[in-house]
Amino acid sequence: MPAKKISLDKAKTNKLFYFVANVVVYRAADKRCLVLKRSETEKVHPGKYAVPGGKLEWQDLDLNHPTRLNGEVLDFENTVEELLKREVKEEAGVEIEDRLHYLNSVAFIRPDGIPVILVKFAAKYKSGDVQPEAGAFTDYAWVDAEEVKKYPCILGIPEEVRQTVTIFA
Repeated sequence: MPAKKISLDKAKTNKLFYFVANVVVYRAADKRCLVLKRSETEKVHPGKYAVPGGKLEWQDLDLNHPTRLNGEVLDFENTVEELLKREVKEEAGVEIEDRLHYLNSVAFIRPDGIPVILVKFAAKYKSGDVQPEAGAFTDYAWVDAEEVKKYPCILGIPEEVRQTVTIFA
C-alpha cells in the first residue's frame, strides 16, 4: 500500500540529511552568471556571494499528486528542477530554462549541527529582471569567470561559474 503520510517514525536518524540544490544561472547574451549577496543575518555564510537554491521540503512531495505510482512507491519526477525554478524566482525574481546541467555535489555540516547534501547545477537564464529577495539577499552581480574572483564568495562558487561558462559558451 502506498504511503498515506510523510513520516520519520521508521527512519534511521543517522541517515537523515537536508537535501539542498543550487543553480548557477547563465545569461547567454553577455556570457555572465548571477551571484547574490547573502544577508548578514543568514545562519550559513552571512554576507557571502552565492547562487540561488534551496531545501527540498515535504510540501514538495504532495502525496495526493505523485507523478506516477511505481509499485507501491510514490514517485515525484522533476522535483529538483521544480525546486530550482521556484527558488530562482523567489530569490532573484528571474526564470530559468528547464534543462539542468549537473556540476558537482558536497556534503557538509551546518554550524547548528544539521547535515546537508548539496547538489549543484547550471541552467540558462530565461527571463526577468533581477530583484533580490528582501531579507535574504542584499545585492547581486552578473559576473564572468574572472570577475567573480573579485567578490567574497562561498568556496566553490568561482569554480562553478567558470564551469558554467565553459558548458554554455
